[in-house]
Amino acid sequence: MPEALKGVIAAIATPVDDAGCPDHGRLISRADYLLNHGCDALNLLGTTGEATSLSLAQRLDVMRAVAESGLPMNRFMVGTGAASVSDATTLSMAAADLGFAAALVLPPFYYKPITDEGLISYIGAIVAATAKAALPIFLYNFPSQSGIAYTPDIVAKLLEQFGDRIGGLKDSSGDLDYAEKIVALSPSLKVFPSNEAVLLRAREGDFAGCISATANLNHEDCGKAYHAGDEEALKRAVNVRAAFAGLPLIPGIKETLARTLQDPFYETLLPPLARLSPDQSTELQRRIAAATEDMTTSHG
Repeated sequence: MPEALKGVIAAIATPVDDAGCPDHGRLISRADYLLNHGCDALNLLGTTGEATSLSLAQRLDVMRAVAESGLPMNRFMVGTGAASVSDATTLSMAAADLGFAAALVLPPFYYKPITDEGLISYIGAIVAATAKAALPIFLYNFPSQSGIAYTPDIVAKLLEQFGDRIGGLKDSSGDLDYAEKIVALSPSLKVFPSNEAVLLRAREGDFAGCISATANLNHEDCGKAYHAGDEEALKRAVNVRAAFAGLPLIPGIKETLARTLQDPFYETLLPPLARLSPDQSTELQRRIAAATEDMTTSHG
């Protein structure tokens, strides 16, 4: 199991141009920065990376660009889930061939309901396609988006059938009771909640770390919390995440990146996502300013 896949993992945003084409140069530059400023690893082409809004060819091109960039591939997992099992196996085989440390796999998200047998068959096809490289498969539990949950029962069945090929699980449900049940299934299973608030618990070994959208922004404080047990840094990181509550997360992340980096390119989103409304943008800026002011006051 790749040891680098632990700690603070940012679900890196994908910069795209007005035609919807990923900007590989900007992406690689940002990835390098994050890996040197608090992030232990990166989740490429996840939800925040708008992967399901990209074509198969675009996703493969992004993967190749990162693999050829000279960045450490043992510090990258990549989203390879798709509604089509053929697309998912193609992406996962490419991940194995290109040297990614793991594939993060959404369940097939169109047909519902699906049986346990159907889901096992889907994961089994990916496991078989990547058997030669023994690519670790990380399950991506995000039922509010996919409409399908990796329940503890189905995860137990996948572990029973595929063993340590099931390397871990990212949980974006926000249910820590669920995450704890998954941890209890196997000592070898790496479980990553999506909220920075768990980083001190991860430091103690309860979880493998966190995979977070807002780590695009609060990565340095996340790193201080995980590696040094810095409680003040954790509070600052959690305050940044809280600023996005009730607002569209990915548009908010990309707008904030555009402002922080002084690069309007980052504001571009792929349909069906749309930019924040003026009111939403104003509210987000107000919240971030308030969080920053609170942090300044607390240090004063």
